[in-house]
Amino acid sequence: MNPWYTEYGDLLRSIFPDFKVQKISVNAGFSCPNRDGTISTGGCIYCNNRSFSPSYCDPSSSITEQITRGKEFFGRKYPRMKYLAYFQSYTSTFTTATDRLVSLWREALSVPDVVGLVIGTRPDCFPQKLVEILAEINRTTPVFVEFGVETSHDETLRIINRGHSWQDSVDAVTRSAEAGLHTGIHLIAGLPGESDDDVLTTVSRAVELLISSLKMHQLQVIRDTTLHRLISEKKISCDLYTPDRYLDLCVKIIRMTPRSIALERFVSSSPADLLVAPRWNLKNYQFVNLLHNRLKQLSKP
Repeated sequence: MNPWYTEYGDLLRSIFPDFKVQKISVNAGFSCPNRDGTISTGGCIYCNNRSFSPSYCDPSSSITEQITRGKEFFGRKYPRMKYLAYFQSYTSTFTTATDRLVSLWREALSVPDVVGLVIGTRPDCFPQKLVEILAEINRTTPVFVEFGVETSHDETLRIINRGHSWQDSVDAVTRSAEAGLHTGIHLIAGLPGESDDDVLTTVSRAVELLISSLKMHQLQVIRDTTLHRLISEKKISCDLYTPDRYLDLCVKIIRMTPRSIALERFVSSSPADLLVAPRWNLKNYQFVNLLHNRLKQLSKP
C-alpha cells in the first residue's frame, strides 16, 4: 500500500481481486464536436491524437481485431492478464447512432478475457440515455467512465477550444457517479495562462466531486497542433513545467487528494518524433520514482 496516496492499481484490485487487468485502447472511428463543426472546428489546440494512440489501435480494423492485437502486445509479458476495453480515441460517445455504439461495446465484451469497459469522453457528449445503458451493463460488468475535463476555469477552456464549460463537467460527472459508474476525470497542468495556483484550484474543485480516480499530466507541445503553431507565431505563450517544478506541484496535489480517490497518472510521455517541448527525457516510471523519493524526504522528521 502506497503510504502517500491511493494508486490506480489499488482501485482495480478492489474491483478485480482475483487477477490483474490492463487497459487495451480501441478506436471506434468517432470524431469530436469541436472538430467536425458541431460546436467548433480544429479540436483542442494541444491535441494530436497520434501522440497517445497505440500502433494496434486502427479504426479501419474491427473492435475485435484491435483488442486481439492489443492482447498479443501485452500477452507476451503477462500471459494471464485480463483486459479492459478502453474506448479512448477522440470522443468515443460522440454519435447519434446509439444502437451502433452499444453494439461496439457488446462486441468488445464478447472478446475472451475482456472483463470491463472504459469509456473516454467529453462532459458535453454524455446524454442521460447512455448513462442508463452503461449503468445497466455495469450491473454485471464493471464500467469506467473517464471525462476529459482539463481545467475548471472557463476562460482557459475557451482559449484551448474545448467547447464546454466547467458546469458541463460537474453535471456529467455527477450523473455518471450517481448511476454507480466508476467515474474519473483528466486534468492538464500548465495550460495557457494558468499558474500553479490555478491548477490547484481546479484540483480542489475536482476532488469535491463524486469521482473514484484522477488522471493528471503536464502540458506538452506536440508537433502539428494549433498550440505548436500559435507558439511558433508568438501568438500564445505557455509556462512549461520543468521536472523539479512539476514534482513540487504533484506533492501538493497528493496532499489535497483524499484516499478515496485513486491517482491514476501524473505525467504523459508523447512519442519523441512528435514532442516539441518540454523534453524531460524521463519515462513515466522514472518520474514516479522521483516523486516517491521526494515524498520520502518530506516525510522524514
